[in-house]
Amino acid sequence: MSQPVQPPNQPQQPYGGQPADGNPYAAGPGAAAPAAPTGNPYGDQPPAPTGNPYGDQPPASTGNPFGNPQGQPAPFGGAPFSPAPPASPIRNGLALGVLVAFGAAIVASIVYGVLLGSIEREFGYAAIGVGFLVGFAAAKLGGSNPVTIAAAAVFSVGAIYFGQLIGYAMVMADAAQVSFSEVFLDHFDTVTRVWKEDADFMRYLFIALGAIAAIGGAKKAN
Repeated sequence: MSQPVQPPNQPQQPYGGQPADGNPYAAGPGAAAPAAPTGNPYGDQPPAPTGNPYGDQPPASTGNPFGNPQGQPAPFGGAPFSPAPPASPIRNGLALGVLVAFGAAIVASIVYGVLLGSIEREFGYAAIGVGFLVGFAAAKLGGSNPVTIAAAAVFSVGAIYFGQLIGYAMVMADAAQVSFSEVFLDHFDTVTRVWKEDADFMRYLFIALGAIAAIGGAKKAN
């Protein structure tokens, strides 16, 4: 069977014609085709950041990462480290005064004992000088703390007592023709017994005066 022949020169739909069915972008007759986009397809966008992308950030800390800035709490909930407080000058002066009083008492007792042993007689007024020396030295170097003054008075009593024992031992050693160390160390009980037998009111009085002189010497030093 023969097919019908299509009429020649059937009009075709041009690109610039009426909008085709379903094509919303087709232009009307005689309209120019839309130009292709040029330049930055993302125009009107903020420029890309330049320089340090982390600007306006606080600078990284340097040095010790575990440092504790002032006013900030210590890490891990602990207390910030603080140096030990310095020692109190009052306590230092008190300790120095007691040590000086003790050292002065030892020196004074030896001098006092040698003096008694050399003259072979008791010299009571020297006991007052012993107390004054102990109190003056203690207060001069350790201050006029009441504890220092009391320690000087007690040490002065001991200095006078042991000084008299030294004098007795020297006299006994000279009479027995033996060394002082043998009498004082090996027969110390004998020395103290003879001292008690010879002790009288005046001896105890000078010992008490020596303690009073220590207090006076401490006040004189300041």
